[in-house]
Amino acid sequence: MNDFPVVCVGGSAGGLDAYIRLLQNLPANLDAAVIIVNHITKMPTMLHEVLPRFTSMPVELITESLLIKPNCVFIIPANRDLHVTDGKFHLKSISKPRGWPDVITVFLRSLTQHWDGKLIAVIVSGYDGDGADALCGIKEVGGITIAQQLDTAIQPDMPESAIASGCIDFVLSPENIAQEIARIAQREL
Repeated sequence: MNDFPVVCVGGSAGGLDAYIRLLQNLPANLDAAVIIVNHITKMPTMLHEVLPRFTSMPVELITESLLIKPNCVFIIPANRDLHVTDGKFHLKSISKPRGWPDVITVFLRSLTQHWDGKLIAVIVSGYDGDGADALCGIKEVGGITIAQQLDTAIQPDMPESAIASGCIDFVLSPENIAQEIARIAQREL
């Protein structure tokens, strides 16, 4: 039974700063899975090597059929679409190989269809508007949506697009996003 909360943190340009500030303020016993969906398409991600310095939770690069579990941070590999079924991750060829990727939108839509627990969607710094098109769907299944406060984002396009969707519950700094995630996750117990 996949009844623990899943937190999807979607970002791109400037996202590393937000991921660090967020992870530094999340408790290790969060009782939620944190999935970082960074929409890099051209080069391998290094986040699984960088981010363990900023959290005591284990940080794993997602592989095919990896089991989603709480109190872990999962990182999407570059140039892949991410899906979830039966409590496991599934990687597919990227569906939008040209232009701005939409890997965050693809993953959020998969979560709305295949995850039983609480969903928390967070959009942080990045170019374009990846993720924004899926936020109303997150709300429709009872999830919570959060955008990074624009003046705290290195590149505010993605959070700005998220806010413009009209489906954002909170607009917060990365530190306050962490506090809100912890509050929501603990309330689910």
